[in-house]
Amino acid sequence: MNYTVRDSTPGDCKDIMRLIVDLAEYEKMPNEVKLSHKELEADGFSSNPFFKCLVAEVPEEFKSKEGHTIVGYGFYFFTYCTWKGRVVYLEDLYVMPEFRGKGIGKALMSRIAQIGRAQGCVRMQFTVLDWNKPSLDFYSSQGALNLTATEGWQLLRFEGEALEKLAQNAN
Repeated sequence: MNYTVRDSTPGDCKDIMRLIVDLAEYEKMPNEVKLSHKELEADGFSSNPFFKCLVAEVPEEFKSKEGHTIVGYGFYFFTYCTWKGRVVYLEDLYVMPEFRGKGIGKALMSRIAQIGRAQGCVRMQFTVLDWNKPSLDFYSSQGALNLTATEGWQLLRFEGEALEKLAQNAN
C-alpha cells in the first residue's frame, strides 16, 4: 500500500477530528469527544502548541470508501519523567479499519519514536483500554511494556467539577 506519513497542517484538522470521533466510537466512548476542529487547530497550530500530530495519507486512487485520503493519525506531545527525563506521550494512534494491517500504524508510531529520540526522549508512553486486545498485542509485539502488569501503576485524573474544586483550593 502506498501512503505517506507527514506532519499535520491546520487544513488537516477536520480530517483529524473525523478520525478522533472514529476512535472514540471504537473505544465505546463516542459522547466523550467535546472538541471541534477549530479548537484542535487553535491548540495545535498556535505559537505555543499543546500537541503535535502526524497523519497518514494515501493517494487519491487508494482513498477510502467514503472518499478520504487521510486514513490515520498519531497524536503526541512531550512531557517529563522526574526519574528518567524527557518523554514523548502518544495520546492517540488510529488507522481506519479498512487500512489496517498495511504497516500504517507501525509507521506512525515509529515516526513518533524517531521524533522523540531526536528530542532526547528516553521513552514513549501511552495508555490502552484493558479490553483492546488487538492493540495490546500489537504494542507488545513491538516491544512495549505493560506497566499495569509489571509495576502496578494506576491511571487517575481530575476533570470537571473535581478539577474546578481542586483549582479553587489553591492559595
